Amino acid sequence: QVQLVESGGGLVQPGGSLRLSCTGSGIALDFAAVGWFRQAPGKEREGVLCISSSAGRTTFLNSVKGRFTISRDNAKNTVYLQMNSLKPEDTAVYYCAADHVLGCPLDYKYWGQGTQVTVSS
Repeated sequence: QVQLVESGGGLVQPGGSLRLSCTGSGIALDFAAVGWFRQAPGKEREGVLCISSSAGRTTFLNSVKGRFTISRDNAKNTVYLQMNSLKPEDTAVYYCAADHVLGCPLDYKYWGQGTQVTVSS
């Protein structure tokens, strides 16, 4: 059974940083595309960043360019989303997703439960 568990969310002030983790079980994340998505209240879910099985990176959301990065620790079977210079508009539930596909799609077979990120003073 595949499980993805996100952690690292919380409350942070504008300009602050957070690092989200997505740990997989039942799936080797280094052989999968892993994407980070977010959904703010009243808004549709949107793709943020992805890392492919070949370690290529794709940024889905222009507003996070230069602020968010994605990385993977194969030994820990974990993908990270480093978020810097956070803004109130980054407030959302963040989800990770994974699938055994090439490249970085927007549709994934496996999803985590999400972790809340709130940016507020």
